[in-house]
Amino acid sequence: MVLVADVLNVTALGLRAVEVCRGDAPVRWVATSELADPGPFLEGGEILLTTGLETANWHDEWDGYVRRLADAGVAAVGFAVGLTHAVTPAELADACRAHQVNLFEVPRRTTFVAISRHVAHLLEEQESTATRESLQTQRKLISAAAKPDPAVSVIRALATALDGATCLMNPDGRMVTGPVGARRSEFPIDEVAEDVKRLHAYGLRSAAAHSGPMHSVSVHPIGLRGRASTYLAALVPARASEGQRQAVTTAVALLGLIDEQDRSRTTTRRHLRSRALELLAENDLRTAQLVLEVDQPPIELPQHLRFLRATGDESAIDDAESSLDRRGILAGQYAGELCAVIEPVLAEPTGSRLAEGGLHVGVGNAVTPGDGATGYRTAGMALAQSTEVSGVVVWDQVIDNGPLGLIDPQKASAFAESWLGGLDSEQLDILRCFLRHHGSRLKVAEELGLHRNTVRNRLAAIEAVLPGKLDDPQTRVSAWIALQSAPENPQPLK
Repeated sequence: MVLVADVLNVTALGLRAVEVCRGDAPVRWVATSELADPGPFLEGGEILLTTGLETANWHDEWDGYVRRLADAGVAAVGFAVGLTHAVTPAELADACRAHQVNLFEVPRRTTFVAISRHVAHLLEEQESTATRESLQTQRKLISAAAKPDPAVSVIRALATALDGATCLMNPDGRMVTGPVGARRSEFPIDEVAEDVKRLHAYGLRSAAAHSGPMHSVSVHPIGLRGRASTYLAALVPARASEGQRQAVTTAVALLGLIDEQDRSRTTTRRHLRSRALELLAENDLRTAQLVLEVDQPPIELPQHLRFLRATGDESAIDDAESSLDRRGILAGQYAGELCAVIEPVLAEPTGSRLAEGGLHVGVGNAVTPGDGATGYRTAGMALAQSTEVSGVVVWDQVIDNGPLGLIDPQKASAFAESWLGGLDSEQLDILRCFLRHHGSRLKVAEELGLHRNTVRNRLAAIEAVLPGKLDDPQTRVSAWIALQSAPENPQPLK
């Protein structure tokens, strides 16, 4: 960009700096005006040239004049001497100093047209230079995209072009690559991670930007369709120039193309892995290993493994599959579920992480790769016990809970109410005691302090209500399940 200092350095114009408080102020154009208030006709960034034609008798008026120019955002005031004023008025200089407006003196021999012509030349030269630099940057970015590790090469080339820093982040805010670049130590990683997590819900049409006195940061989703796979964050010193913004735009486009190629490979890899999981679930270990050998890099199955099965929102399943894939875990979608196999020690913490992402997760029994059917089946039974509260259920927990762990609590409670509905609290106590002593009426009589005939009569009354005889093992099992599932304080029958 052209700065006020650049204009003052044009020796041929003979301009004299009077008050230059912001020599780095950018110049957009040159305007000429003799109005007492030219502010409404300015856009900002102009050098305002004036002879002060209407200001011959001004004193205090200069302060308001300069204040209005400052509000309009002028880059500088060029005051011509030798016509209305022999020298630059001291009140004008004081006002420019007070309102931080650049002021220079135009000698009698220098025409306003000459100043305009030189500024136009500087702007044209700057634009031509910026165009050449932009094309050169784009060539470097395109060349980087053709290298073996294209995404990393592109963000490194971009960081160099920006004289800043860049990085790639996953949708969950974890760093993929970077930050790289000369200003990587200034990169606000935590702030950018929060932006990425927030933007992920809004798709590919979202972006974020932050500006500060020392640098500006922008965050962009990467991808051509669907949901963003990664996010590019770029740090630029101070405010980004047009050329730097174009470089970021080019990098986003190139990374999108690279991502599309990666997605095609990822889709193929996911099909292979899903098929391998299906074969493992069917105990076809040999074919599963052949399929995994096609994948690059190939995944080696551990000596013992656990199946994970998860259900939930489609986007949550996709995110979870991508996360597991990045961690080198064999995962895929099979029979409408997310399915994965993992070393037993990592199974439960991995399942908990998936549950935190909104999925219901079941972790199967630890098995050898050749017994995948058992692992897959037990993971499914554990998944069936998962609720909004539990999130992840491990098969070991189901085993610890006994047969009741396989029964839906609401269904079990309804069964208990129906099966035991004809018994009062005293009869329930006798039934519990009977089952506890494995059907020994003598021990029931001893524990309750009753005569054996009384116990026999009361058990007969209980049998009359139940759908079977208490000597029948099926009836005893049903009675035990019903008692375990019944409310703790049943009301006695009236």
